Amino acid sequence: QPGAYPPQPGAYPPQAGGGYPPQPSGYPPQPGGYPPQAPPQGKPTFSIVKGIGQHSGHGGTMPQQQAPAMGYPGQPGQPMPGYPRAPSPNPSMPGYGGAPAPMPGYPKVPSPNPSMPAYGGGGAMPIAPPVNRGFRGTIKDYPGADPLKDVEVLRKAMKGFGTDEQAIIDLLGSRSNKQRVPMLRTFKTAYGKDLIKDLHSELSGDFRKLVMAMMKTPAEFDAYELNSAIKGAGTDEACLIEILSSRSNAEIKEINRIYKHAYKKSLEDAISGDTSGHFRRLLISLSQGNRDERETVDISLAKQDAQALYAAGENKLGTDESKFNAILCARSKPHLRAVFLEYQQMCGRDIEKSIGREMSGDLESGMLAVVKCIKNTPAYFAERLYKAMRGAGTKDRTLIRIMVSRSEVDMLDIRQEYVKNYGKSLYTHISGDTSGDYKKLLLKLCGGSD
Repeated sequence: QPGAYPPQPGAYPPQAGGGYPPQPSGYPPQPGGYPPQAPPQGKPTFSIVKGIGQHSGHGGTMPQQQAPAMGYPGQPGQPMPGYPRAPSPNPSMPGYGGAPAPMPGYPKVPSPNPSMPAYGGGGAMPIAPPVNRGFRGTIKDYPGADPLKDVEVLRKAMKGFGTDEQAIIDLLGSRSNKQRVPMLRTFKTAYGKDLIKDLHSELSGDFRKLVMAMMKTPAEFDAYELNSAIKGAGTDEACLIEILSSRSNAEIKEINRIYKHAYKKSLEDAISGDTSGHFRRLLISLSQGNRDERETVDISLAKQDAQALYAAGENKLGTDESKFNAILCARSKPHLRAVFLEYQQMCGRDIEKSIGREMSGDLESGMLAVVKCIKNTPAYFAERLYKAMRGAGTKDRTLIRIMVSRSEVDMLDIRQEYVKNYGKSLYTHISGDTSGDYKKLLLKLCGGSD
């Protein structure tokens, strides 16, 4: 009608950055509808999720609806009817940093703060992840490191009678992985010799194993550890679960690539040949590196998943393990944290207790490890380290693997969880449980006394 807004159906003028689909009921909706007819007064406030989500610093205020003139008015995670997965009209605008709007149905998008009520009556709400506290490892790039000078130090340490282990500890314990690994090529270029073979012949015991681990890239080391866990007498199921439940999709895909190249068979085939039943399915699911990694949470869908887990376990004669597998291996970690909270509120029992009641053997320990790793990864690794050192004898393979693999990821957080949960520092426990050069290098990875 003359002067009405919008013009005839389908003729709504396009907004900057892309068209806007006509709403079935005309525009504008009745008072209180969406979006507001007039631009909001003053400075709009909304929580900003940038990419994988640096916190905006706006205190997590709810997203305010934008004026139509700014383009597509919906915030990420609030798809309009008939317009799912709408790309941002202006990707460079703050607040449109790449968090895709979820599809109708299961968006698979979780949250680090799942206790917040869903915004807009159960719609997906982008929640800023915890503030990034920066680097949480203990081993950093050494400023001004020179590979030629570094390999010269190693050459002198191994030349002649005896070995200067302290020089090796001081050097390797102060270089990051990306500074250590290139030493192999530099050493061969400078001296025509293989650094790994020289180190292997000069060192011994657990100290040698630790040094060998530190000279591999993270993916090479993970592939090596997975192969060692599978081959030979018996399988180290805990190692398989530890690696596959804690690595990102990109890391798992790189592990698969290196495994195939190094051992001439796929990781999936190796797992299939050495495990069985539901535990095999769990490992194969994890080894796909296909977990959803988006950062928003839809509380209504978290409730649905919690109800599905309850129906598959506690509320069923027998257990539908495949339902546990599908949810625990495919959903994103923030979403699963919301699911675990909803589960506990719904049935009054922690998900870990339910798994303990419903499952047994390798499947139980595998599912529990996945849940613990999702709930709190540093606490999971702190527990693994504690169990590796408690009692008679030390599980040095586990100790080496975790200290090396987490030293540039979250070792500071692991140390915090360790002292909180076990009453003494990781540094103190390593000092009392190991000795010699092996102890000195482990303590370098630990990052000094508490």
